[in-house]
Amino acid sequence: MDKKFKVKVNNSLDFNLSQKLIDGLDIIPEKNSKFHILIDNQAFNANLIQSDFYKKQYTIVVNSNTYQVNITNEIDLLIDKMGFSASAGKQVNEIKSPMPGIIIDINVKEGDEVKEGDTLLILEAMKMENTITCHRDAVIKKLTVKKGEAIEKGKILIELE
Repeated sequence: MDKKFKVKVNNSLDFNLSQKLIDGLDIIPEKNSKFHILIDNQAFNANLIQSDFYKKQYTIVVNSNTYQVNITNEIDLLIDKMGFSASAGKQVNEIKSPMPGIIIDINVKEGDEVKEGDTLLILEAMKMENTITCHRDAVIKKLTVKKGEAIEKGKILIELE
């Protein structure tokens, strides 16, 4: 089956591309994220300046013109059509325990500013240490556990602002 992609350029131009079309492009990779592209006997020089693979956002310079490019695939489009978004989980304001265990270390305190991926606390479960990290940039609103406390699965550990 031919995969489909939706490409938005500079938040204004929309293009629908198929995998078949992409595979048919004449692209020669050069060094340092530079590419030579030939389309309908017309040559283009492209340079990938910045990329965020997880957000599917790219900054590309083509023949001295800079473009902001967002790419979505069929799954992204289906999720959007269903009324969900890839960033919906980022709005959760509570960190809950994924399993029962004992809090063996807390790395934050109320009022701390944290970044996505920062370690918040360590939960020991079944003799294994599990690192609980923050899923978005936030401020610690409330700690609901203490070091050494035994907790159940689903207990709110930290509230975020």
